[in-house]
Amino acid sequence: MDSPILPSVSLDELNLLSNRATSVIDRLRDQVFAPDTQKQLDLRFNVRTAAQMVGRSETLIREAEKEGRLPEPEKDERTGRRKGYALHEINNMREIFGTLPHRSAEDDALVLAVQNFKGGVGKSTLVTHLSQYLALQGYRVCVIDCDSQASTTSIFGLNPDIDIDEDEETLYPFFRHGGPQDLRYALRATYWPGIAMVAANLGLYDAEYELAGRMARESGFVLDRLRDGINSIRDHFDVILLDPPPALGMISLSVLRAADAILVPTPPNNVDFGSTVHFLKMMNSTLAELEKIGGAHQYKFIKILATKMNDSKSAHVAIKRMMDAVFAGDMLQSVLKDSAEIDNATANLMTVYELTGGATRSETHKRCRAYLDSIGREVEVLMRKTWPSQRDALSQEGLL
Repeated sequence: MDSPILPSVSLDELNLLSNRATSVIDRLRDQVFAPDTQKQLDLRFNVRTAAQMVGRSETLIREAEKEGRLPEPEKDERTGRRKGYALHEINNMREIFGTLPHRSAEDDALVLAVQNFKGGVGKSTLVTHLSQYLALQGYRVCVIDCDSQASTTSIFGLNPDIDIDEDEETLYPFFRHGGPQDLRYALRATYWPGIAMVAANLGLYDAEYELAGRMARESGFVLDRLRDGINSIRDHFDVILLDPPPALGMISLSVLRAADAILVPTPPNNVDFGSTVHFLKMMNSTLAELEKIGGAHQYKFIKILATKMNDSKSAHVAIKRMMDAVFAGDMLQSVLKDSAEIDNATANLMTVYELTGGATRSETHKRCRAYLDSIGREVEVLMRKTWPSQRDALSQEGLL
């Protein structure tokens, strides 16, 4: 028998390939992160921007500093000029002036899943940017990475294979038999003030088997396990964002049962639009089956967001028009345009909101930031509409 033209690939060679890929990620982290590999937030805001964020005048801020009610910002040792306010200082101002946007005690934190069973639709991009937009507004945010690929975990400065212990710091222990009774064990602070997260790594993939094995014996327990875990921490946050795997598995089912609302990112091309249609059909039939096991579950809202939109492509424009007609009131008005700014930031394990200096003065950055801010504002309004205490304020703002 003739030998094959292409030689076979052994497990040893596959392991070598994996190790090489890991070394590339390690080098990238060394280039991007501080020497101790802890990611830091370098954002600073001048007094004008601070006044806009806090909702008080520049004069009032300066008077509060003179009176000692607010600390003055750091000064550059060389020039003596103010460095500007860090985000945690902005939030301190909000607290002093009573302008933090936290929900009232009678309102429930919103659990929002960014979900589509197809990969590559901008799910993790949306979760990371949305979480940071809401944190910039002063909300208390929790991000739960439910995806073993751990893209969101990586963007938040953690190496899933090195920094995360799957037996102690991901959802996996919570899904195991005899695991912790709440999710506090897995919560960790991030370098973003106002954002905590539950990280993920490849070990979380084993949870799919763990949950599948328990499904036949404890179906109700398995389906609502994540929801129960989220209920154990939700009092500490205003919004909890879930980033599930891009597949219909046990964790995705758990996310569907845990979420109060769903945001479906959908690029306007035939393949992704078709996948979203299938996703909605599968979600409908799946939830109907899950109701038989665990009872009915309703959502406060389900919205579809066009992502990776390219106005120069006639097919994108045509499919977006069709999406607007088919989904009508179920579409977000905002659109996440295809932007090199997002790609470039992601290549450096960053988001657009983290860029500083000259990078923020380009027209490309300003346009991209405008798209992201528009999405954030629209989701923020939807979130506030789920809180009964916001009814009067929303009416005064003309949003009801």
